[in-house]
Amino acid sequence: MIVRPVQITDLPAMLTLVRQAAPGLTSLPANEERLAYRIRWAQRTFARQVDRADADYLFVLEDDEQQVVGVSALKGGVGLREPWYNYRVGMTVSASPDLGIQRQIQTLFLSNELTGQSEVCSLYLRPDQRQGSNGRLLSLGRLLFVAEFTQLFGDRLIAELRGSADERGGSPFWDSLGRHFFKMDFSHADYLSGLGNRSFIAELMPRQPLYTCLLTEQAQAVIGKAHPNTGPALKILSAEGFAHKGYIDIFDGGPVIEAPVSGIRTVRDSQPLSLVIGSPDDKAPIWLIHNRRLENCRITCAPAWLSGSSLVVDRLTAKRLQLQPGDLVRAVPLLDQWQQTVAA
Repeated sequence: MIVRPVQITDLPAMLTLVRQAAPGLTSLPANEERLAYRIRWAQRTFARQVDRADADYLFVLEDDEQQVVGVSALKGGVGLREPWYNYRVGMTVSASPDLGIQRQIQTLFLSNELTGQSEVCSLYLRPDQRQGSNGRLLSLGRLLFVAEFTQLFGDRLIAELRGSADERGGSPFWDSLGRHFFKMDFSHADYLSGLGNRSFIAELMPRQPLYTCLLTEQAQAVIGKAHPNTGPALKILSAEGFAHKGYIDIFDGGPVIEAPVSGIRTVRDSQPLSLVIGSPDDKAPIWLIHNRRLENCRITCAPAWLSGSSLVVDRLTAKRLQLQPGDLVRAVPLLDQWQQTVAA
């Protein structure tokens, strides 16, 4: 398996993928024209033809038969062109000494404080490929790319995780709050946001703090809670140092997790190494490896041995990376499943 930049020839496979995905993948609508546009824009991004504010790094996961089985992405800087809104969860304290009453009430503040930060997004892996290291390769490959090209990204990475939904795919949080101001159903509002159209949020959403005690119990219960299907992705990013710092999605109340780029494990612990061809055995640890290229980026994970300032891999791994012995790579060991579970 390799992670590489998307190409326009991937359009049919990408359409198939996004049509299989759950409704939560709103940043990749199953519309051929819009998807083709995003792919072409991603190609311009990898060619350094766009500003950070417009950068959209779209990756695919490809098997050895050159079949596209997954997709993931990075946004260079959110909110620098279109407004970027979240709720910041806070607290209001009110008291009446005469009545002997003191109340601490949770509040939601409409916030633009994450503007300019970079985002990991658009993650989807075909269900029959959710095994071995495929999910970690698809998710963490983006972070190794950031490690190599830190100058292209903000100081923090954020991830908006899908929030809780009922059995029909509806959002208790939206039903209790958003629909009163937007007069549209959750799926339509989320779709518009996924297309990058967020100006309607500022036009319709009240600026005053909102008291969560006025929401239904079901809505209060899902604030900051991720959808069960997002659990594996949350576990991987948590092990990398991402954490929920109080921001939530304005539509479904899902958590926005974040991490300083310098503190992300894959960024912090990765290192440039010289590639050596050898025969790593079954006891060799699994490494995440990047060929250090931008437009012709190739990232894979494979058994490898660290030998001084060199990384010993087999010939197939070098071929996947399109490298020769002596070429430089950026690499970091993968966390094993037990470590990820503990860290999460």
